[in-house]
Amino acid sequence: MKGTLAQVRTYERSVQLLMVNQFTINLGFYMLMPYLAAHLSGTLGLSGWVVGLVLGVRNFSQQGMFLIGGTLADRLGYKPMIVAGCVLRTAGFATLGLVDSLAALIAASAATGFAGALFNPAVRAYLAADAGERRVEAFALFNVFYQAGILLGPLVGMVLTGVDFRITCLVASAVFALLSVVQIRALPTRRAENAKGGEGQDRDGVLSQWRGILANGPFLLFSGTMIGSYVLSFQVYLALPLEVRRLGGDGAFGTAAVAGLFAVCGLSTILGQTRVTAWCKARYEPGQALTRGLAAMGLAFVPLLLATAVPVPESGVGLWLLAAAPPTLAALLLAVGTMIAYPFEMDTIVRLCGDRLVATHYGLYNTICGVGIALGNLLTGAALDAAREAGMPALPWISLLVLGVACAAALHVLHRSGRLATSASEPQPATA
Repeated sequence: MKGTLAQVRTYERSVQLLMVNQFTINLGFYMLMPYLAAHLSGTLGLSGWVVGLVLGVRNFSQQGMFLIGGTLADRLGYKPMIVAGCVLRTAGFATLGLVDSLAALIAASAATGFAGALFNPAVRAYLAADAGERRVEAFALFNVFYQAGILLGPLVGMVLTGVDFRITCLVASAVFALLSVVQIRALPTRRAENAKGGEGQDRDGVLSQWRGILANGPFLLFSGTMIGSYVLSFQVYLALPLEVRRLGGDGAFGTAAVAGLFAVCGLSTILGQTRVTAWCKARYEPGQALTRGLAAMGLAFVPLLLATAVPVPESGVGLWLLAAAPPTLAALLLAVGTMIAYPFEMDTIVRLCGDRLVATHYGLYNTICGVGIALGNLLTGAALDAAREAGMPALPWISLLVLGVACAAALHVLHRSGRLATSASEPQPATA
């Protein structure tokens, strides 16, 4: 960690602050969100479909509004959107802990989701602008702080929720309130040079920009291909925990084994991200690194596939090992694949947009991948159900393996054809 912190200090103050901000954003978010469903269904006694509605509104208001958030960041500046998102999440999290009416809960959930749509594209575009030629390394460090927040947040939330979920909401709200103040005072103003100002910011201008992005064939092809990486990585939250609990049960062992999946992902990224990125950058072009990252993510499901050929013990250490070891190894390989791909993925988006309307491109990219995750999880869930009914436990792992290999092959084709090269449009770097 000392080496990582030393590397962070070599960047501009704004880049350092953005990394700390992302850690804090994830800390506040993940100390609350994993426990929200239990609060809604248990403390408030809401039915399952209402809980699903509240959580679904949050996801839709974030994924569906990323393009809006990115467009506003390019036209109004990165800092205002980052601050606005944090202020909105401050209000949303406080409201979630203080109200019990359905209308207020839905409004608060929508606010927390839209907050993410405001600051996520802006943060990444700001980081890309100020990191300059060191974008790949900066995004590697960014991922370390990102994962550290995901790792620590649920632990803090577990302690607070053990006292009262309302305390968790208020503490999370306070975290975002403090973050808002820090950014207002310390984050330099930054906006894209290509953003029009004043009266030029009209609706036709926005639609014209969107049409230009939708005409960027290489960017859309890359976005569609990378959906697979997000579907695969999301299985740490879906298929892998379900597999652990299928064999290990819902008791203390199953809970500990699922927690181990998240710990493996977070700790491996914190300890290995910068080394993996430096190793890959020294040996591969961006397209090659992306291809290898996707291939590693697909191969992550091989241990689970092989485990289906092993007879399931009735009890004892053998059953525990079979329930925990293959999913944990799969989680580790998914983390390695993500470590390989993520920094080059973020850098490729900037290159494909020619350094113009970077936040808008990030916004559309996140929306495309978000829709893909929803569809991918639906199909994965269907595959898990079909596997149980047909007595074919290997089916979901074969499907995910094929998805990873297919996406890696598609990335290889894009790289070899030159479609992942820098956009032909004239770069227009951002200025302070």
